[in-house]
Amino acid sequence: MDNEVSPERARQVLDMLTAGGSMDHINTPLALRLIPLAHEVERDDLVDRLLEHAATVATNDEERGWARFEAMKTMNADVESFLHLAESAESMADAQGFTAAVHHYIALMHLAEGRLDEARTSAQRALVLRNALEDVEGRSYGLALLMTIAKRQHDDSTAIAIGTERLELFMTANDEYGQMEALADLAHCQATVGELDAARDLFNRSLELAKNIGSLSGQLVASWGLADLSEIEQQYETAMLTLSDCLHEFMAMDVPAPAQLRQRIHDLTQLRDQPPPNDDEASSPY
Repeated sequence: MDNEVSPERARQVLDMLTAGGSMDHINTPLALRLIPLAHEVERDDLVDRLLEHAATVATNDEERGWARFEAMKTMNADVESFLHLAESAESMADAQGFTAAVHHYIALMHLAEGRLDEARTSAQRALVLRNALEDVEGRSYGLALLMTIAKRQHDDSTAIAIGTERLELFMTANDEYGQMEALADLAHCQATVGELDAARDLFNRSLELAKNIGSLSGQLVASWGLADLSEIEQQYETAMLTLSDCLHEFMAMDVPAPAQLRQRIHDLTQLRDQPPPNDDEASSPY
């Protein structure tokens, strides 16, 4: 259901590139890309070696900045340290991508601490840089982050506007997977403000794309959202059928379905089969 590298494959890649202890053939970008794999297999010693090597063989300020950035993340540096790094990055020539990454990370740190105004400011700075670079992937991350911040601030209209911009970005790029996710995210926002018909249309569009590209996770998210809408309208039979269709997709692809999916279908079946309350029960506050 995803494209994550398995621990076994991560070990194979690391052994192939670092066997014998020599890293002379590894440049800074490659060393930094290997660090997540080393984390995956819990090779802290190799993480330290890769970080040191990345800094040593860096050929310019930007590469040295990236190496420092990754080292700071590994040591869980405080936000002030990252702010100083961002200030340094702003003065580097042709390093907008690196500068944007630092500002984005700072925004995530602020968000984790509940400093929403600061998070928005940093995220907006990162997005400005990525817009200038026409970095579609980076812009999508930035818009998703700003959308999350807006929702945390209960600014639903801004969240919907940002979500719509993100969807248009993916449509322009013909990115069906991105469209699938953006449609579902936007549907959640519309449901939050009570626009259930709009939310249902968006979830259905997301579900159709998920089926077209064979994404079980996308089908689960959209089906779950559609079931939520049906439950809100007390259409329990519809909710159950929607989730049952999703369950059949997992079975057809011989993939174990999440336990939560089976449990919710079971709960909906019981809810559907309950007798309707009589007039006295319906009027009782209990």
